[in-house]
Amino acid sequence: QVQLVESGGGLVQAGDSLRLSCAASGRTFGTYAVGWFRQAPGKDRECVSAIRCSGSITYYAYFVKGRFTISRDNAKNTVYLQINSLKAEDTAVYYCAARKDYDLAFNSSDYDYWGQGTQVTVSS
Repeated sequence: QVQLVESGGGLVQAGDSLRLSCAASGRTFGTYAVGWFRQAPGKDRECVSAIRCSGSITYYAYFVKGRFTISRDNAKNTVYLQINSLKAEDTAVYYCAARKDYDLAFNSSDYDYWGQGTQVTVSS
């Protein structure tokens, strides 16, 4: 069992940066791939980034490439999402999710554990 807790969200202005953190419990977190998803009001949940258990391979949705950076520190059981040049359309609840597999995935149904989410609101 893995428990995930996101933090780092908030109300920011367009152009600002945020770093979201996903802290995990469990001694085997380093064997889980992790994804960051977001869900805006009235929209489906979408994957914005994912990272392999080792951190060696990452994925970014085309609409965040160049602005988002995912990383992980397995010694600290934490995955990060650095978001730069925030836009109003980035406003959403951001969730991290973990899957019991070494490789990353893009669909929410491929993930086994979810955090409660952290709100990111970008004012223009």
